[in-house]
Amino acid sequence: MTRLWNDPADFADEMIDGFVAAHGQHVRHVTGGVARRTRTPDGEVAIVIGGGSGHYPAFGGLVGTGLAHGAAMGNLFASPSTQQVVSVAKAAEAGAGVLFSYGNYAGDVLNFDAAQERLRAAGIPCETVAVTDDVSSAPAADRATRRGVAGDLAIFRIAAAAAEDGRVLADVAAAARRANDRTRSFGVAFSGCTLPGADAPLFEVPEGRMAVGLGIHGEPGLAIEDIPTADGLADMLVDRLLDERPDDVPDPRGARVVPILNGLGSLKHEEMFVVYRRIARRLADAGLEIVDPHVGEFCTSFDMAGTSLTLLWLDDDLAELWAHPVDTPAYRRGQPTRRPHIDDDAALDSAETITRGDTASRAAADHVMAAVECATRTIDAHVDELGRLDQVAGDGDHGIGMQRGVRAAVEAAREAHAAGAGAETTLLRSADAWSDRAGGTSGALWGVILTAIAERLGDAGTPSPDAVAEGVAAASTAVMAYGKAQPGDKTLVDALVPLADSLSTAVARGDGLPVALRASATAATDAASATADMLPRMGRARTHHEKALGTPDPGAHSLALIAEALADLFAHQED
Repeated sequence: MTRLWNDPADFADEMIDGFVAAHGQHVRHVTGGVARRTRTPDGEVAIVIGGGSGHYPAFGGLVGTGLAHGAAMGNLFASPSTQQVVSVAKAAEAGAGVLFSYGNYAGDVLNFDAAQERLRAAGIPCETVAVTDDVSSAPAADRATRRGVAGDLAIFRIAAAAAEDGRVLADVAAAARRANDRTRSFGVAFSGCTLPGADAPLFEVPEGRMAVGLGIHGEPGLAIEDIPTADGLADMLVDRLLDERPDDVPDPRGARVVPILNGLGSLKHEEMFVVYRRIARRLADAGLEIVDPHVGEFCTSFDMAGTSLTLLWLDDDLAELWAHPVDTPAYRRGQPTRRPHIDDDAALDSAETITRGDTASRAAADHVMAAVECATRTIDAHVDELGRLDQVAGDGDHGIGMQRGVRAAVEAAREAHAAGAGAETTLLRSADAWSDRAGGTSGALWGVILTAIAERLGDAGTPSPDAVAEGVAAASTAVMAYGKAQPGDKTLVDALVPLADSLSTAVARGDGLPVALRASATAATDAASATADMLPRMGRARTHHEKALGTPDPGAHSLALIAEALADLFAHQED
């Protein structure tokens, strides 16, 4: 279990502060994560990695000479926000563009893709390689949907070596994709992990048994089996990976592989060495040439007890790139060339000036402020419940992620409101802060929702009920376009669509906004409850869909809770 924390909501931020304090010779703190302390040479492609915290040394521990130029670091088990990724990329970029690489999870894809769009619009070329090494997360025929686990290290290292080799962005991306195509991982766990402040692990494994095929966010395994001997486990890992060699390696004899035996947080190195002894023998018996074997912790899952085996199948070019030296806080190989240090931390973005709204819009901003405060109280009251719902088939962080987001949103709204902002600007500032601090899929989607509504409110005049309904309808459309989910996928969309439809219908027939909000909240609540009978088709829960049956979707439920609270808040408002 996890024993040491202050406020669980501040854990990731405080962890990053301590990490930078301990490794200032390698990294510097930038908004959204860390970047190399050494200066990126002009014309070198910047490798920017990232993901949720809780996986050390991934991701900040892999920033340094010969590896990543920067890491966007989200909350525990939650993707970094779009703003964080953009900030880190700008701090790391040196004129040759940016290659993003990260594990293939829904929240990471949403936020890194959005960051890529922003940077490209600003004239900074970008490419992306999402890591898909986990053989247990999807069939071989559907490799593009697999998640990224400890194979991250292989792809990140190859990409960084290609960048240091002076290759242009397209060629760096090609090398990283080839490494991803030739990397496979498979893992097991003997116990779940416990997030700071939680009173129970995200999942439990019966004594004497192990979860087979788990993910690195505490997702339960796909099967539960008896714990074998160390040799039996080694055989299981090797057999599974030899069964799925790259297409261009029909016969393993003579092939070169880098084996990475990764500890997930609590497994002792001594135990892993016993397992690796058998792995090395099995690989040699199969006729493979072992190159640079790794045994240790490279991508963890907080305090989970478990291990995974990764095989990177080398070709001539990958072998040459793999030989490049690396020097990071958590990972070293060879003797890299020393580079000039950056003396000062990257400057924070200057605050934008707030344009005051007119008298009517500032009055409307009072209602926006009240609504955001109401949402904050609602999430604070239900944070534990939301975490328990998410724990059923996810990683249990929905409650704390929503809490981080809504608390940041209310602070940003208060600052804008105090500066005389109108309704639109107040809610836009709130949207940006929610997305940034919450991170993950829900943070990105709530940013989309609030932004769409804000853009219909304006900073002049009093927003009409029609404008509010149009904003919610636009939010519904934008979320489906952004997140790719549709009604029936068991996501937030299942509550958002009926909420938007009901609100539009009620406003169109002449109902005042309080009455319309009540009708739409009821529709959202009924729809969120109905998700209990659905099987998830999107996000992390899709790989454990049967576990989610009987439990409502946490995202849909939290949206419905906020809708009900807002309906109560405005129940006595004058039309």
